[in-house]
Amino acid sequence: VASYPRCLVVAAAGSNATVIEDYVALTEDAYLTNAVGEFVLADDAQLNHVRVQRESAAGFHIGQTAVSIAHGSRYHGINIGFGARLSRHNVDVVQTAEGGECELGGLAMVDGNRLADTHTTIDHTMPHGVSRQQHKCIVGGSARAVFNGRIVVRKGAQLTNSAQSSRNLLLSDRARVDTKPQLEIFADDVKCAHGATVGQLDADEVFYLRSRGLSDATARSLLTYAFGAEILRGIPVAALRQRLEQAVLAQTERT
Repeated sequence: VASYPRCLVVAAAGSNATVIEDYVALTEDAYLTNAVGEFVLADDAQLNHVRVQRESAAGFHIGQTAVSIAHGSRYHGINIGFGARLSRHNVDVVQTAEGGECELGGLAMVDGNRLADTHTTIDHTMPHGVSRQQHKCIVGGSARAVFNGRIVVRKGAQLTNSAQSSRNLLLSDRARVDTKPQLEIFADDVKCAHGATVGQLDADEVFYLRSRGLSDATARSLLTYAFGAEILRGIPVAALRQRLEQAVLAQTERT
């Protein structure tokens, strides 16, 4: 069984909207979801976009998100993924006019033998662009997560301000993360930064919580949840944010 959904959103000049994509499993059988989302922002448009992938453990998910940002417009995208046996998500954002802004937040949670693969590109083609990106991976069991993040500043995109961060948490000795934040800068008057971290839970923090009466499993679950909660706090819809917080907490208890 396979599905090929497509979502096209054209945000008119000066508009303000929130769009939620939620991919939920209705069966535990193997299936494929191949989804495309296209978002075109006109001048001064504001768009919040939340994309949630919670497919079944036997499912396969391939996603493509393409965003075009015009003069003075702002795109805020949050991608949450904690389902599917194998998932791949490509995000391509292009600043097509002066003064566009982009903020990307991402959280991938995988365990067992699953794979979560995320590739992003933010392309600054015009001056005075602003972009912020933070992506987090929580990986347990023998799972693997991949983050390949690319920020491009073209020759004419002077005065660009961009920052990218990849933070990753390994919950077992068999878990694996491949992270590759990248900057490609062809302009000479910009402010750009990027970085990546990979680590495990802090033993002192686990000990502190255990000294307050929590079990080892509960302490680790709470610290794992806290690591991912920063991304969830950016979700602008309270009801969805609360449901996802509960789902992520439940996932940490199983990991």
